[in-house]
Amino acid sequence: MEPRRQVTAADVAQAVGVSRATVGFVLNDTPGQTISEATRQRVLDAAIALGYRPNSAARALARGRSEIVLLVLPDWPMDYAHGRLVEEFAKALDEAGYSLVTWSPREDSHARPLWERLHADLVMGFAPFDDDQQAGIRANGVSKLFPTPDQYIRHSAHWLAITLHLQVDHLRERGHRRIAYAGSPDPRLAAVSRDKARKVAARAAFHGMEFAGERVVDVADGSADRAVRAWVEAGCTAVVACNDYVAAMVAGAALRAGIAIPERLAVIGHDDSPLARVVVPTLTSVRIDAAAAGREAAASALHELGVRPLPAEPDPCAAVLVIRESTGGTATGTEVPCRLIPHDTGHGHAPEIRQMSPSGDGHGASGSGSGGDPVIGE
Repeated sequence: MEPRRQVTAADVAQAVGVSRATVGFVLNDTPGQTISEATRQRVLDAAIALGYRPNSAARALARGRSEIVLLVLPDWPMDYAHGRLVEEFAKALDEAGYSLVTWSPREDSHARPLWERLHADLVMGFAPFDDDQQAGIRANGVSKLFPTPDQYIRHSAHWLAITLHLQVDHLRERGHRRIAYAGSPDPRLAAVSRDKARKVAARAAFHGMEFAGERVVDVADGSADRAVRAWVEAGCTAVVACNDYVAAMVAGAALRAGIAIPERLAVIGHDDSPLARVVVPTLTSVRIDAAAAGREAAASALHELGVRPLPAEPDPCAAVLVIRESTGGTATGTEVPCRLIPHDTGHGHAPEIRQMSPSGDGHGASGSGSGGDPVIGE
């Protein structure tokens, strides 16, 4: 069975007995035309009856915009936190009449970049585009891209630092003085994992804690079991994990080796994914406010598109520390909300993390809970 031919404006014009120009004026609601109401209604009725759908490429060309935002994602596995952020980003754009399309380029890909095929109004990434990428995007008629090397999504440079600092600060509060970092076995996350390990090491040094280095762990090759034994033998009492999946592997390896959690080895994950709540022991973890992060990304996009100005000050992004069994909490967990208070969003200065008091007034413990300590730093 052959596919049904798409109905065109010419088909509508023929059915009504008017010119294609008249159909175009009616369907595009072009102002300043002297088309009678009767003719206009006949055109609309015929378009509905024939199942006419405007050609998206032609309409974008005529209107000068497609109302599509292309989000270029890193070639990473889409974890729980990123999925929630993109979901909220798409929702906020939809409320403004824009559609979000996501694409992840691969180094070994033979396909043309999607910005060469899609008539996007804006090409956006979570990291600045390099010179070659910018040239390629602009060469295909895309005039707006974000961020460039001198731009950033407000808060974006600090979301990761907040959660990593919360991980280290929590372990310090629990009395740990020698910690290690467990990286992901996914090769696509190797660079990200090394960067996280460096930030964890810097935060540990800031607090006067010892850092025993990073190890990539996996259950498939026994590296998780070897890493746990080596950490305990080296005097480590806690592990910061790249994500909750890695934290679960560390916890499982410890239990197989007869190492009690958290008495001999505490573990803290990242993302607060559903996995953290169902494994035994349940995992202490941290998460960002994905809804706030998605709205902030959408605000940057709509500002670049000229739809609306950025708010004078972004809403403080929230991060939550959820204390569960793997660091001495309960199975159900206790949530400790924290707020990112930017000192200067225009120049990327380091923000402050405040743990919120039960009333939510921001006057609770700050950062590690020690009075005058700075709570975040690059």
